[in-house]
Amino acid sequence: MTGSPWDAEPGGDAPGAAHSGRPRRRRGRGERAMVPDARFSSYYGRPILKPPTWRPLDIAGYLYLGGLAGASSLLAAGGHATGRPALARSAKLGAAGAISLSLAALVHDLGRPTRFLNMLRVVKPTSPMSMGSWLLVGYAPLTLAAAASDVVGRYRLVGSAATGAAGVLGPAVATYTAVLISDTAVPSWHEGHRELPFVFAGSAATAAAGLALVAAPVAQTGPARRMAVLGAALELGAFRSMKRRMGLVAEPFEEGRPHTLLRAAEVLTAGGAALAGCAGQRRHGRRLAAVAGAALLTGSAALRFGVFLAGVASAGDPKYTVVPQRERLRDREG
Repeated sequence: MTGSPWDAEPGGDAPGAAHSGRPRRRRGRGERAMVPDARFSSYYGRPILKPPTWRPLDIAGYLYLGGLAGASSLLAAGGHATGRPALARSAKLGAAGAISLSLAALVHDLGRPTRFLNMLRVVKPTSPMSMGSWLLVGYAPLTLAAAASDVVGRYRLVGSAATGAAGVLGPAVATYTAVLISDTAVPSWHEGHRELPFVFAGSAATAAAGLALVAAPVAQTGPARRMAVLGAALELGAFRSMKRRMGLVAEPFEEGRPHTLLRAAEVLTAGGAALAGCAGQRRHGRRLAAVAGAALLTGSAALRFGVFLAGVASAGDPKYTVVPQRERLRDREG
């Protein structure tokens, strides 16, 4: 026995010939097909891939908070440069708090802080995990310095430099986690490697804009409102494009709990962006901004958790590994 998913199981049929309970019909005819639908399984019932063992709350939270932090640093740098101190302060505090919680979630999933430190023993440019770890080590102190300088009102030159440097690193922090998970063998993550960084960039932008809309005065939230609209368009457009291109492997995004979360993310993000566009009006502006911000923050979180759970589901079903492999093989042979 080779352990192939197509080997016959002891005492039973080959996995690819398992019955699904209803016969297939040929296209255009009412005749019953002689071959039933295939049900994919693996040798001895074991999955082909080992599903991720990451804790959903820790790692999906890590993905979400990292995106919120990175985009908030970019918004803070913009607010600082354009003379919007309240917007800049709320974004700086949001970035510092989000990246601190993100690192705490990562370390909690790893189990011991030393495991994170072990990732810093080498610098490997071809490894998203290695480069991401070093990126966080450089970025987190900058956000803390920028926020601390703004709060205490001292060392403004240092605070300005830290704000600018964090703004430069912010886009990479917001998107590197998409590269990280799509570099795995998990089908629904790996097959989305082209568009997923754009999805995460848009989601990070809507989250940062949502936080600013909740925390900053309406008069200073112009950049946040524009970021909300642009981020929502990028997130929703890239995600739909990704699902169309992925074909079969996009199924986990459309089933079960991931589908519920992703559908909620779509509604909340689109609705929040629409409200954000109207929040600049004087009448009911504060209320609209708060509702829009809450919707954007919640929608971004729902997207990250939905993507995470869909990937775990795809790793547990052998067909999402076997069928794309056969299609790629046929394409190469053709």
